[in-house]
Amino acid sequence: MIQETQNTPATPHLITLENRNTLTVSGITDIDRFDEREIVLYTAMGELTVTGRELHINAISIENGSLSVEGDIWSLQYGDKDKHSPVSMLGKLFR
Repeated sequence: MIQETQNTPATPHLITLENRNTLTVSGITDIDRFDEREIVLYTAMGELTVTGRELHINAISIENGSLSVEGDIWSLQYGDKDKHSPVSMLGKLFR
């Protein structure tokens, strides 16, 4: 029997950034908010904030908990691992 520990996420959390224009993130549990300059989401590894210019969400996969973003990406910043806001409407789709 394989037991999942609290430190091991059920869905692997991976980030791929290509040429600072295309970002793919997996292991997403919730999306808090997004606009053309900032996307705040929650992953198995904690809060992740993506900042940039002309950010557009191209694809969201509910089955995989993955997200694809295009735009001029300036930074990726992790926040508190245990911090989580109330579930948003988009976040309910990931549950």
